[in-house]
Amino acid sequence: MKIISRNKKAFHDYFILEKIEAGVELKGTEVKSVREGKINIKDSWCSFKNKEIFANNVHISAYENGNRFNADCLRTRKLLIHKSQILKLYSQYKQNGFSIVVLSVYIDRKWIKFEIALCKGKKVYDKRASKAKMESERKIQRAIREKLKS
Repeated sequence: MKIISRNKKAFHDYFILEKIEAGVELKGTEVKSVREGKINIKDSWCSFKNKEIFANNVHISAYENGNRFNADCLRTRKLLIHKSQILKLYSQYKQNGFSIVVLSVYIDRKWIKFEIALCKGKKVYDKRASKAKMESERKIQRAIREKLKS
C-alpha cells in the first residue's frame, strides 16, 4: 500500500468517528496524475445524490502528456462503496453536525482507493485542548529522550 496524499487538516478540524475504504471512479489521465502524486484533498468532502456518494472538491491536476481527453480538475467523482455501507453512512450523516471527508488517497495493489470518514466538527476550544495535549506529549517525550541520553 502506497500513500499518495493525506488530509492533515481533517484531523485538526474534525473528530474522526468511523473510517471506510472506498474505490473511486477515475478517467485514464486522472489515474496517471494520481500515480504521479498530483492530487490535493485538503478541502474535500462527500455528498449524497440518488443513493450514491460523491467526492467533491478533490483536485487532480491535468496530466502533462494528456490531450483533449483530460478531465476537469475539480469534477465530482463517484465513490464505489457497497449499498449497505452507503445507507448506513447516510443515516448517520443526516444527524446534526456530521460530515464526511476524504482522509487519504492510496494505491492498494493496482487500485486507487480513498479513505473517507464520518466526522463531527470540532469547536475552537476542542482544537485548543487537542493542541495543548499534543504539546504536553511532545515535552514528555523530549524529557524521556534527554533522561535516556544522560
